[in-house]
Amino acid sequence: MLTPRTDHLIDLALDEDAGLGDVTSRAIFSEKDRSRGFIDAKQDLVICGLEVAARVFAKVDPRIKAAPLVRDGARVKRGARVMTLSGPTASLLTAERTALNFLQRLSGIATKSRAFADAVAGTGVRIADTRKTTPGWRALEKYAVRCGGCANHRASLGEHVLIKDNHIAAAGSLAKAVHLGRAAAPHSAKIEVEATTLAEVREALRAHAEVILLDNMTPAEIRAAVAVIAGSAIVEVSGGVRFETLREFALPGVDVISIGALTHSAIAVDLSLTILPLRRAK
Repeated sequence: MLTPRTDHLIDLALDEDAGLGDVTSRAIFSEKDRSRGFIDAKQDLVICGLEVAARVFAKVDPRIKAAPLVRDGARVKRGARVMTLSGPTASLLTAERTALNFLQRLSGIATKSRAFADAVAGTGVRIADTRKTTPGWRALEKYAVRCGGCANHRASLGEHVLIKDNHIAAAGSLAKAVHLGRAAAPHSAKIEVEATTLAEVREALRAHAEVILLDNMTPAEIRAAVAVIAGSAIVEVSGGVRFETLREFALPGVDVISIGALTHSAIAVDLSLTILPLRRAK
């Protein structure tokens, strides 16, 4: 995940936190002071973002050695160490908050995604994210979703045609929106249509939509829609699905459930950096 965009995000975060320097660490520790430390989990979690965190430390000071002890996507128990560190003491402390911000946020998404993926295990239904991501963080957050065992929906508006309610309203009809979308889209692009009623499902089928998104339907309505679709299109369910009710929506005939909460409502997990007693320069 160390793309130019990720590097840019790290640069912005470091400028925000340490652009004026770290007056506390530089006042207490000399350039020659060295320390060792580790990052450990304060709760059970799925780890994600180790490479990004290591990059933060390297950008602050190339002399810092950051060694991950597990891989992204691993289930980590409370108390387990996930990374060891060594290098100039002041630099370790300067990088600490920014590195942990990336690691805690991405691990929070991966942990939440793992819970959702586990909840539908054995049903044949895949859980996917949405574009409800932190601006600028989309690639990282979607990577975290994959680390948690869920799938990615489109990463941008340019990936495939998804005709939603406002497209239909502005175009005048579902059929017209599909016709115009298909005429202008690349030949390989799937046409996905959002449907909120059985009448719209039937209209989407008549328009030969490859994917039908059942939006904010109840489980009973979804069963009826699946019967109407009868395997003629990929079935996606979205809207109104909570973790507590997930299995009620993971019904036979449903292929994908897309859930914005994987990213927009994930809570950062608890990880901390412990600095071991300093080797004071002589």
